[in-house]
Amino acid sequence: MAGTKDSSKNIIALAAICLSALMFGLEISSVPVILPTLEKVLHGNLKDMQWIMNAYTIACATVLMAVGSLADRYGRRRIFIISLVLFGVTSLICGLAQSTSVLIVSRFLQGVGAGAMQICQIAILSHRFQEGRERSKAFGIWGIVFGIGLGFGPIIGGMIVAALNWHWVFLIHVPLTILTLILVFGGVEESSDPQAKKLDVIGIVTLSLAVFGLAYFITQGAELGFTSIASISILGAAAASFIIFLIVEKFSTHPMFDFSVFRIRNFSGAILGSIGMNFSFWPFMIYLPIYFQSGLGYGIVAAGLSLLAYALPTLVIPPLAERLSLRYQPRIVIPLGLFIIGLGFIMMKYGSGGDHANWLTMLPGSLLAGIGLGLTNTPVTNTTTGSVPITRAGMASGIDMSARLISLAINIAVMGFILQEGILSYLRGALPGTLDTTQLRALAGKIAAGNFASLKQGLPELSSLDASGAVVHAALVHGFGLVMLYGGIGVWVLAAISYMIFRSRSSQT
Repeated sequence: MAGTKDSSKNIIALAAICLSALMFGLEISSVPVILPTLEKVLHGNLKDMQWIMNAYTIACATVLMAVGSLADRYGRRRIFIISLVLFGVTSLICGLAQSTSVLIVSRFLQGVGAGAMQICQIAILSHRFQEGRERSKAFGIWGIVFGIGLGFGPIIGGMIVAALNWHWVFLIHVPLTILTLILVFGGVEESSDPQAKKLDVIGIVTLSLAVFGLAYFITQGAELGFTSIASISILGAAAASFIIFLIVEKFSTHPMFDFSVFRIRNFSGAILGSIGMNFSFWPFMIYLPIYFQSGLGYGIVAAGLSLLAYALPTLVIPPLAERLSLRYQPRIVIPLGLFIIGLGFIMMKYGSGGDHANWLTMLPGSLLAGIGLGLTNTPVTNTTTGSVPITRAGMASGIDMSARLISLAINIAVMGFILQEGILSYLRGALPGTLDTTQLRALAGKIAAGNFASLKQGLPELSSLDASGAVVHAALVHGFGLVMLYGGIGVWVLAAISYMIFRSRSSQT
């Protein structure tokens, strides 16, 4: 009887963890599809759309390392329940938001809950399932459900908006959170670590300020003026925060980041894989729906379906990646995966630039990018944790996740900047002397956000300049071409560096 009871509790606990993983994945990949809708109904701009995503990402990165220590000290079940309540309440506020400012603030708080929820999932699974086969099966199911949330998020988000409205992309998490809490109370037992380390408050605060400051500088710099006192002060504060973070981590008795692990070349090569995936693939998912909806004229459901080719290979390829890693080693598979992501971006650039561009011309590049990510993701995770002693695996996993989220936050800002500046440069050449710099920049921002409906209302003179909308469309395509080029070449550079680090390691052995 006791065995049956334990088995039932294991199933309930696993269901709770998987449901929370599904919500976490959905909230990353379903929201990008509705950004063009949010921009219209909430009267926002491209920067607002960037912050709707980046507030969530930066918040996740902020709490990532802190919550692990708090959960170990005060109880993983307790912190998991708190994180679920916070996630559910802030999802409700997001769904009821009537302005971009309220949505951005609530998205930040939602990200705090989501990041805490994610760390607790791993800690509870690790404690609850300790035997080899049972543990492997539990983590495998958890990974599949999390992947389903990420992979099917775009089409789920599109279908929710089509059937109901954008509010339910957030509100759907309220009943799901309540169901998860019921499962937690029914199946998750409390656990803690009496030897838990002291919380590295200074390290957490300084790293968060550095990431936020850099993202703010990139996002708002053009508007403030990159050489203005305000911009230079923000950049200086971010740099100072990062320097303080490095000093604190070096001399702290309980550092959040132990930088000595970077001397392990397998670890360093794999971390570049983490950065590479979030340098290009994931931040571009924020902007790709704008291209499908505004550049190709697709509806929200069609855009979600088009994104499936980009996201679904990330679910299908990981088992193949595992077999390839065993046969050819991660030192080959990780750089190869990054290279394929870059190749996908270059092919998407050419697929988007033709006169008859559509989802078919984008399909080869989208598939390749997704295949590349699928090849990279699992080997990166296994290599970062497997290349350090088991006692430091948690810290290694924390660095891996932090590298992903920080890279994602920064490159959401960078891609938005490149998109808007690329559109602006095209407009300057296509509409010489007709609009002043302020008008052109405002126009570029609206085009980048996909807000075509309000263009002629805000700039009546545009009606005579671009009656057919050809210039506006060409400017958007030009801007996206530069973003794809940045993503492709950038990830190729990281692939080359990763390969050289791995190769240096192999030549020593």
